Amino acid sequence: MEHKLNITIEARYFSHGNPQAETVIVALHGYGQLGAYFLKKFEFLDPEKYLVIVPEGLHHFYVSGTSGRVGASWMTKENRETDIRNYITYLDAILEKTGVAESASKKILLGFSQGGATASRYLAAGSQKFDAFILWAAVFPPDMNPEKFAAFNTSQNFLVVGDQDKYYKTEDIVIEQEKLAVSGMKFDLVQFKGEHTVDQHTLKTILDEI
Repeated sequence: MEHKLNITIEARYFSHGNPQAETVIVALHGYGQLGAYFLKKFEFLDPEKYLVIVPEGLHHFYVSGTSGRVGASWMTKENRETDIRNYITYLDAILEKTGVAESASKKILLGFSQGGATASRYLAAGSQKFDAFILWAAVFPPDMNPEKFAAFNTSQNFLVVGDQDKYYKTEDIVIEQEKLAVSGMKFDLVQFKGEHTVDQHTLKTILDEI
């Protein structure tokens, strides 16, 4: 018989920039990445203008074998509904306890790769509203309840993909954009020359538009 109980855990996140910055970016990493290394993708941004917060997935594992490099993950197919509730609670706690959600004049949520589905679910079910949502090298969760779609009508939304991404072809993202439009969600498509990564020039261009 399966049992569940609530416990208190300690989780970590990483940040770069002035806590009083006018714009807060919450960036969720992809599968097998760690927060400290993913944060480096954003350290080129002006720390006085942007505060970047990178939460780290609650599940850690050895990327290859039983030793060596460690990565983190947001969830798997096992016990998935509990994992979803846990990371939504975790992300809410970061923004509420740091107070940056109240002090910032602009809030941006970015989800890269596996973090894209996580960010999508958080925007739909979390306590925070965002001015912009960036789904980077990722697809929208196909199992999301349509009742949650309204959460995406109050943010400026972007779909971003590199023309050499080995996981997502540009034409697949175009189809994704069309499917989202049918569901009533407007996403602007942004393409760049590059692979499965956060391209700094492309990111800065999007931020300047928000």
